Amino acid sequence: MGNKKELSPKRCEELLNTLKTRLEKNKNRHTGIEWAKVQARLQANTEKLWTLDQMESTGGEPDVVAQDKKTGEYIFFDCSAESPAGRRSVCYDHEALEKRKEHKPKDSAVNMAADMGIELLNEEQYRELQSRVPGRNFDTKTSSWIATPAEIRKLGGAIFADYRYGQVFVYHNGAESYYAARGFRGLVRV
Repeated sequence: MGNKKELSPKRCEELLNTLKTRLEKNKNRHTGIEWAKVQARLQANTEKLWTLDQMESTGGEPDVVAQDKKTGEYIFFDCSAESPAGRRSVCYDHEALEKRKEHKPKDSAVNMAADMGIELLNEEQYRELQSRVPGRNFDTKTSSWIATPAEIRKLGGAIFADYRYGQVFVYHNGAESYYAARGFRGLVRV
């Protein structure tokens, strides 16, 4: 494995089996998507497999949620019930991390997402995830940082979302804040 963003053949097979099982178990998330086509695309994009493995190993339970009609790319979202456990207790971005003088978190959501090769979900995508399966909601006990518009971030804030009382709530916080129950969700296109 010369490239650090490459999986061993054994790990690649394990991940593909996990993704196939998840896709077959959750057909209501992705109507009309065939595993054979997803698998072919994944095997042709080994760096994206590495990214999906990062999502999986941090508790994200990535699953296909759509196929881009223009590019043909499959879109994977983190579909874990709660914000991924391996990505919690982080502030919003590197600037916020640097601003903290003491009690710094281990990392930031934006840094971790970039290292993993994923994008943070934005508000529209977060709401789409929440509406994907009627009666199945995400972040009912946790919350997730979401991509923050530049004008909010410039003022020192960042936004996060969760699901409570039968609806999605989007809130604001100082970007340097972090909590044990707040992580982030991402997406990758393959």
